[in-house]
Amino acid sequence: MDSVDLVASQVRSIVRDQGIDPLREADAVRTVIDQVVKDLSVSSADGSAEGSARGSIDRARVAEDVMDLIAGFGPLQRYLDDPTVEEIWINSPSRVFIARDGRSELTSTVLTATMVRDLVERMLSTSGRRLDMSSPFVDAALPDGSRLHVAIPDITRSHWAVNLRKHVCKASQLSDLVRLGMMSGGVAQFLDAAVVSGLNVLVAGGTQAGKTTALNALLGSVPGRERVITCEETFELQLSDHPDWVALQTRQAGLEGTGHVSLRDLVREALRMRPTRLVVGEVRQQEALDLLVAMNSGMPSMASLHANSSREAITKLCTLPLLAGSNISADFVVPTVAGCVDLVVHLETAASGKRRVTEIVGLSGRVEQGVVELAPIFVTKHGSLVRSDGYPPHEHRFAQAGFDLGALLGNRAVA
Repeated sequence: MDSVDLVASQVRSIVRDQGIDPLREADAVRTVIDQVVKDLSVSSADGSAEGSARGSIDRARVAEDVMDLIAGFGPLQRYLDDPTVEEIWINSPSRVFIARDGRSELTSTVLTATMVRDLVERMLSTSGRRLDMSSPFVDAALPDGSRLHVAIPDITRSHWAVNLRKHVCKASQLSDLVRLGMMSGGVAQFLDAAVVSGLNVLVAGGTQAGKTTALNALLGSVPGRERVITCEETFELQLSDHPDWVALQTRQAGLEGTGHVSLRDLVREALRMRPTRLVVGEVRQQEALDLLVAMNSGMPSMASLHANSSREAITKLCTLPLLAGSNISADFVVPTVAGCVDLVVHLETAASGKRRVTEIVGLSGRVEQGVVELAPIFVTKHGSLVRSDGYPPHEHRFAQAGFDLGALLGNRAVA
């Protein structure tokens, strides 16, 4: 048994005897580890100064490795601690990948099937969610806000598929997106004014395009006097600085098949909680109808949506509400989308891995032959986001909020 295994065995015994929760009482675990390592000689037997120094380094390394095993997530912990790593995924125990700057790379980390199961069990222990043959998928949030998704056989071919998405680029304000190079200061000023003025905003883009990051930054512009209710499948949005914010997340059914709470349920309940700003983390299914109903009642709202362009985002939003039932028709949905959604902010990830806003369009409220009319406000030309000739709706709302829309939308390049 090597030093790490020996120390880990003793620490587990002490932690168990003292009733310490490793995931919630990390400081107490660290104290136990330090004491056990101190009592264990890992220095060189010759007692020389060089050997003592090497032993000191070894003790520090052993303590860190044991800490990762007991209170962290073992071999994955170093990637969780690395701020440059955006996502971690496991295709099989011997193929562990990470993503940096939008690009993936195969790591040298090799696990066992048992280690993968133990890691997932530990990650789920604080979420209240389960994973078994009757529920072979799970979405959960880790204590640090990272998002976990797991799929198990026989949904997968032979191995557990694990995705762990970190929040590396935490943005609480639009100025953070400017700093990250996702947009220019001019675009940020316009979007800030749009949010303060109460426009309904849809954030669109592909997977890992930065939709949640952008939505979170937009929420940073919501005035403190407003009551914000966010609805998500798993907690991702962070508005800890906002004085009046309630976060809701879905819940899967229990072992008896009851207790399921859908995103559509959350949107309905949120409307009973006196919100002045409603946010849906990501619209995927029938909840799109309830979001439109909220927007149509004058509730300023925001949401994100998977789509390859602003036009496709609107087309998708015109389609998803039809899933709510056969009594919902396009004759109702299309004009409702045209009249309720005010702005679409579209993001993309370049081949280099850089995330950027590539398009911002306004909706005039008009529909021609079943097609919603879009007014391009900012478009990408020659790799830069520039001012187009479109304008957002509700110019009077900008004026009421104290903004000069003409000054915000000067005809100049803004990126």
